[in-house]
Amino acid sequence: MVESFGYTVVTFSSAAELLASGHLYASACLITDVRMPGMDGLELQERLIASGHSIPIIFLTAFPDDRIRERAMIGGAIAFLPKPCRRDELLAHIHKALASRAAGEDSP
Repeated sequence: MVESFGYTVVTFSSAAELLASGHLYASACLITDVRMPGMDGLELQERLIASGHSIPIIFLTAFPDDRIRERAMIGGAIAFLPKPCRRDELLAHIHKALASRAAGEDSP
């Protein structure tokens, strides 16, 4: 879906695969599910914060939960969207993430 907006998308089967790839450091934005095989999206966010790497994160989830949403947002997430999300809503948050990246206001 994101490709239809004209963005380049690289997908990974797990957070560990993403971290090992080296692509993370060239990425402008990370769109991830809260629940993934192995390391979940919140653990990935915490690992990035601990390493000092800043990247805007948009979380998607089929299981919206206020406690998990709060944890993601406190960690600096740009958005926490229930799946399926509307195209226009996702695009608006991608624009927000890219604008924050360009302005140097990356998530922690």
